[in-house]
Amino acid sequence: MTMLTRRGFLSAGGLALAGLAAPGVARSAPVVEIRMRSDEHGAHAWFDPVGVLIRPGQTVRWIMDSPGNPHTATAYHPNNAKHSLRIPETATPWDSGFLLNPGDRFELQLVAEGVYDYFCLPHEAAGMVGRIIVGRPGGPGALSVDYFVGRPGTAEWLRVPPDAAKAFPSVPAIMAQKVVRHRELSLRRPERGR
Repeated sequence: MTMLTRRGFLSAGGLALAGLAAPGVARSAPVVEIRMRSDEHGAHAWFDPVGVLIRPGQTVRWIMDSPGNPHTATAYHPNNAKHSLRIPETATPWDSGFLLNPGDRFELQLVAEGVYDYFCLPHEAAGMVGRIIVGRPGGPGALSVDYFVGRPGTAEWLRVPPDAAKAFPSVPAIMAQKVVRHRELSLRRPERGR
């Protein structure tokens, strides 16, 4: 028979309380890493993975992999150069600023449930976007990219560029696969004359 000491009792109680402190928030969950990449000429740029499902409170870390080709991880939000709202309304928008060197990183913890769409400022028009689902899908990011058109107070919001809109993985694909990898080979164009 093991005797429970006062120290053991307090330690066990503290652990139990820690487990109850933040229901629904990820505890000790691994950091999700998203690589910011481009081909050697900078003609194609992408996030990999392009879609992920995480738990509320989990940390996401973007890591720069492309030498000589700066990237950002920027939330779709009117506070970010009047981009349309594509993150949960209760979430705080972010902008990593330019990451310039391989190994540069930016991270944040996402708590509000819903769909978070983000882009790379210099490569958005080329389709460098990503999607994170925290917990259950919902919010503006789960709607069509032009859901806001004609709504009061949104006239100045920028639309998602066509190539960016096509690059988002679908919400059902992310929910089913948990991680949707970018397919670099699908972006390569055949060389002329072949």
